[in-house]
Amino acid sequence: MLSTDAVVHELYGSEELRDAVVARLGPGVAPDGTIDRTLIAGRVFANPDLREWLEGLLWPRVGARVAAWREEVLAAQPLPRAAVVEVPLLYEAGMEAGFDAVIAVVADEAVRRDRAARRGHGAITERTARQMTQEEKAQRADYVVVNDGSPEILEHRLSEILDKLTE
Repeated sequence: MLSTDAVVHELYGSEELRDAVVARLGPGVAPDGTIDRTLIAGRVFANPDLREWLEGLLWPRVGARVAAWREEVLAAQPLPRAAVVEVPLLYEAGMEAGFDAVIAVVADEAVRRDRAARRGHGAITERTARQMTQEEKAQRADYVVVNDGSPEILEHRLSEILDKLTE
């Protein structure tokens, strides 16, 4: 599995991206030479122009990393049962055409906010406003899974869909 959030973390660790972000947003977003995602979130989610600039910087690089990972997976022997990519902003980034099937994992808004806060995400309200609603994502997806329980329950629900996809 590949997480595009993890890809973004990797990208923020690169000199190229760090330097571009610092040049645009100022050295305060990397106080110790490392990008502080919470500081960036506070700035870009409150400013549509900055958000658009950052998305333009990140999304093509994320898309290239997903494409390279897919090539690696397709070259593996034996081929894996499935290649799963977690893309929280799939539709917003226009990446949905690159996948054979889309599974929307949805949850109650209060649950989503709580989970995001526990992961240390800043600017939760602004982030949510930027994203499609859970309903919109569910309507566009091939499959929908409600994530209202434990990780084990979610894994079971996703495994059932994987079974359908690989029959």
